[in-house]
Amino acid sequence: MDAVLVINAGSSSIKFAVYSVAGFPQPQALIARGHVAQVGDQLELLVKLSAAAMAAVAAGGKPTERSQSPLEHGLFNHDTAMARMFAWLDAHQAGLRLVAVGHRVVHGGSQYSAAVRVNAEVLRDLTALIPLAPLHQPHNLQAIRAVSQRWPDVPQVACFDTAFHAHQAPVAQAYALPRELSAAGVRRYGFHGLSYEYIAGQLPRVLGGASQGRVIVAHLGNGASLCAIKAGRSVASTMGFSALDGLMMGSRCGALDPGVVLYLLQEMHLTAAEVSDLLYRRSGLLGVSGISSDMQVLLDSPEPHAAEAVALFVHRIVVEIGALAAALGGLDALVFSAGIGEHAAPIRARVCEGCAWLGVVLDDAANQRADTLIHAPSSRVQVAVLPTDEEQMIAAHTLRDVGLGDGFAG
Repeated sequence: MDAVLVINAGSSSIKFAVYSVAGFPQPQALIARGHVAQVGDQLELLVKLSAAAMAAVAAGGKPTERSQSPLEHGLFNHDTAMARMFAWLDAHQAGLRLVAVGHRVVHGGSQYSAAVRVNAEVLRDLTALIPLAPLHQPHNLQAIRAVSQRWPDVPQVACFDTAFHAHQAPVAQAYALPRELSAAGVRRYGFHGLSYEYIAGQLPRVLGGASQGRVIVAHLGNGASLCAIKAGRSVASTMGFSALDGLMMGSRCGALDPGVVLYLLQEMHLTAAEVSDLLYRRSGLLGVSGISSDMQVLLDSPEPHAAEAVALFVHRIVVEIGALAAALGGLDALVFSAGIGEHAAPIRARVCEGCAWLGVVLDDAANQRADTLIHAPSSRVQVAVLPTDEEQMIAAHTLRDVGLGDGFAG
């Protein structure tokens, strides 16, 4: 059975999925989905096999496999995590022939506006973009190198979070900076594009004719952003030059007056590295609450600072929805996705309450159930909850690039 492997390497976990080429993108094409992550001082491998895979790949195996091992020095190590993933694949590859590997790569810069086959030149270009996505890009590229060492003859495809936004109008991408900086690549790129592209492909099924209208998708997770979509294409997004911009996030600050950065450097005498650590790792929900970056922990907490962090998170979302609605010239649908968007009914309720002026009316019971459509009959705006699937989107791009698919994910 020909198969494609998808790898999404993050800062503290590696997610992966295996699909059979035959039948993709139908659900039965998924063979397994898993992750390797740090849990306390353990490295945990968790894999869920699809029902179809049980007979074809792992006869007699368990639908869910979990194993743990101590972490050396208690620190997450990507090489060790990749080795655990490779070991699992070796144990379950009977009857499988790996034909391609697709990777999520956060930043494609100005040069890469579509998925691309990885070679030495591409890898050099993507390495040069590490300063634009320091939390993600190094780990994305480390995974590519690890696969190259293990399977040097298997083609690899880089799929970019920036690509979905690459064809926005120039005015939506520009900063009011000297033109030489714009020419050097200082502009708005936007991120979470693989998630938005997948959701855009699902909208016709869920929203019908409204899918071709004015839609705002809220990708709300530890990383959070909004995207304005019209006729299936990105019009504007809250993230810009880096994944720091826009909404408040788990540990990232979101939109910030650049004067604050100057103040931190010039008056508080922080180094550039200290400012980077502050804005990327010690701000957001974690920084405001002083408790956690986990939304569920904050919703359950009686502490006032936790409530303040949640209130600020909702406030920033509502304000940015207003801005994107202006960019669209109105709003026909609002879609919630990703971890918080899919699972935190109180956040959805508060965001929708803040958007009542746009004609959003929530069906409280449908929201609590996390139905696909959660708006009331009187709502002028459709409201939906849609799980995203970045791995399937990556698999679609990868198969298309190697000539084994048409790129459709759904």
